[in-house]
Amino acid sequence: MDLEVYVERARSGPCFVCAFLAGDPDYPHATVFEDADHVAFLDRWPTLPGKVLVAPKAHVEHVVRGLDEAACSRLMLFVREIALAVEAVYGPERTYLYSLGSQQGNAHLHWHIAALPPGVPYPEQQFDALMTEKRCSHAVAGAGGLNGRASAGGGHGPGCAQAGMTGGVRLLPAGRTAEGIAGRDRSARGCGHR
Repeated sequence: MDLEVYVERARSGPCFVCAFLAGDPDYPHATVFEDADHVAFLDRWPTLPGKVLVAPKAHVEHVVRGLDEAACSRLMLFVREIALAVEAVYGPERTYLYSLGSQQGNAHLHWHIAALPPGVPYPEQQFDALMTEKRCSHAVAGAGGLNGRASAGGGHGPGCAQAGMTGGVRLLPAGRTAEGIAGRDRSARGCGHR
């Protein structure tokens, strides 16, 4: 990923979530799961294996004042369901949940779900593990043995942090549980990794 191009596009282009949901070919993402109000999709530039973004389908820009209590609760339960599925597939040491964005770019409310593989040295965890500038779009150093175990899928090459997720869960129907998502992913990849 060219970081300067990414920043310019985030600041001057259309809302990336709305463009993706509208089917804009310039904003492709692989859908992991969705319901009537929310969508979970693979991060195009993952910093950790199985990195997923979750967003409300409606264009909402503020996590606190943009949602009423019921909508906020539904969104957070959806985030939790997806995070549980990611954990079931990747067996992380820690799962990071965070919401980023700015009124100046990537304004659509979205949550990041990032699974930290076991064994990553402490200095390479937390903020360091999430910094796009330090990661390649198709390989994650220190991926805890996942590289090479996940079969290539969805256009990602061998060793790609997203290969297993793309091949296993992108076309599941709405209403599936996190356990169903994770079970489908493991069987599709055939690696048995939890």
